[in-house]
Formats: sequence, C-alpha cells, structure tokens
Amino acid sequence: MVSRRVIQNLTSEFRDSFLAKLGVALVVVVVLVAIFAPFVAPHNPTQQNLDASQLPPLGFTQVEQKTTSEMVDGELQTVTVNETVEAKLEHPLGTDGLGRDMLSRVIYGARTSLIVGVLGTLFAAFVGVPVGLIAGYYRGRVDDALMRFADVSLAFPSLVLAIALIGLWGRASVPVPDPFVALGLVSGMPETFVLPGTVVVVVGIVNWVWFARIARGEALSLRDQEYVKAAKALGANDSRVVLRHVFPNAITPIIVLATVQVAAIILLESSLSFLGFSGTTLSWGFDISQGRDYISSGQWWIAGMPGLAIMISVIGINLIGDWLRDALDPGIEGEGGGA
Repeated sequence: MVSRRVIQNLTSEFRDSFLAKLGVALVVVVVLVAIFAPFVAPHNPTQQNLDASQLPPLGFTQVEQKTTSEMVDGELQTVTVNETVEAKLEHPLGTDGLGRDMLSRVIYGARTSLIVGVLGTLFAAFVGVPVGLIAGYYRGRVDDALMRFADVSLAFPSLVLAIALIGLWGRASVPVPDPFVALGLVSGMPETFVLPGTVVVVVGIVNWVWFARIARGEALSLRDQEYVKAAKALGANDSRVVLRHVFPNAITPIIVLATVQVAAIILLESSLSFLGFSGTTLSWGFDISQGRDYISSGQWWIAGMPGLAIMISVIGINLIGDWLRDALDPGIEGEGGGA
C-alpha cells in the first residue's frame, strides 16, 4: 500500500510539474551522454591539433592579431594584421588552446563528474546514515558524542577540508578500462578513463554530516512509535529494530537529500579539479582552469562550455530533488544540503 501511494505521489507530481519533467530530461541526457561517450564524442578528447587551436563555436567568429614582416619602401617592417578565425563544423563547440575538441572534452568530463557525484554520495550516506541512526536511537551520551563530532566537522569549510585531506593522502587516480573500447565497439577513443579515488573518499567524508543529521532526526521521531515498541516487546534486539523498522521508515528524506548531495558533490569536485587536486585532466573543473587564461583574449568558450555543462547538470539534479521532496516528503523543505 505504501509503495502504491509513493508511486501515485511521484506520478501525480511529475505530471503536474513542468520543472520536474525538465529536470528528468536534463539528467537523462547527461547520463546517457556520459555512459556512451565513445559513441557520442566526435573526436578523441585528448588528441591535440595546434593547427586548429582556439577555434570558436559555431555561430561565432574570432578576430586575432598576427604579426608579420613585410617590405615597405624597400625596408623590412613588422606589420600587425587582424585575421578572422571562422568556426568549423567538425568542432561545434570550438577547440581549446591545444586544438582539442571542446564538445568531446565536455562529453568525457561528464563521466568524471557523475561518477564522483554518485560514488561520493553513496560513501557519504554509508558513513552518515548509520551514525545518525545510532545517535537518534540511543540518544543520551551516545547522541551527544556523535553529534558533537559532527559539529566539529561542520566547523571546517568543505573545500578547505577536502584540500587538506587530499594533501594528506595524495591523489589516488584509478584507471578504469572503457568497456566499449575494450570490446572493440569503437576505436580512436581513450582506452581508459581515470577515476579520482581520493576525491571520491574525500567528498564523502566532507558530506557525511548532512546524512547523519537527517537520519538522527528521523530516528528520534521513530524510536517512540508503537510498532518500534511492539518489536522490542517481542524480543527484537536493537540492531534488528533499527534495520527492520527505523531505517526503512527513514529512507524517504535520505533519498531526497542524496539527490541534492549529488549536485553539491559535482560542484565540489569541479572546484577541486579547478585547483588541480582531482588527478584527471578529463574534468569540467580542469577545463575551466585551463580556459581562464584565455578569457581576457576573447576565447571565452574554453572555460564557458564546461561551466555551462556544470550548470545544466546541477540544475537538472536539483529539479529532480525538488520533485522528490514535494512528492515524497514536503515537510523536509529547507533541510540540510551541503550545497
């Protein structure tokens, strides 16, 4: 009955909400593009072509000043000439300073951001939810000790704490074989993509507190429910009560929070990549960092395109989070969130 009601709420809210449909559409496109990156990307994202560097996106032109030597009145003089650089169809989003296709790099960068976002959120939930359930269920000194530790963690800015942990542990980058390339389904694309393992662990440690707080609040309200008291009266031990009765009834707000945390972790990963702590060069934050030096000379797309990809992904995920919140538990509006 509960499952049917949940499905009805989700369906009804989705049917009536344009923003929910937009969010699902955006996220589905980003996820499919990331999964099938070798098929979707028009070029190898790591392939350099200096002859086609800094090409503008389709619909734009770039004026460059080039210095040449010419004979004027019998004397060799240096002349500055304005040269118009036209966009090329094979590079619809332009190229970066090394001639790498920006569309391909944005597509492959989606893999890094989504993998870190999902795995980092799962790790944060794996750490935070048990801590919160234990604190809320046992209360007293256990609750005080765990929540004061959580408060200490919150005292450190997320980005600063993440940088400190990466500096302590180093950047562990795990090469993961691309299954489509390994199976020979596509050629000319990178054979592996890099999973920034340290970043996954670090963002999980930075964001576990939000899951602990939500789980604690739910456990505090659920521990006094009649079905929990009945289970304890029948002889169920604490671990069974928490796993069979408290946790299943606390899962709804945790799911909603997890959705929001994916977006927050994508932003945190992009910030770490921008600062050079990610361990991979196929990342939206890394491309923004590489493109910032070109903004002053007019090549805005090198940093702008990955920035636009971040914005689209985060907006889509947050819209899905709002849809789930309104459909499943409208009472938690404004709770938590590492963003």
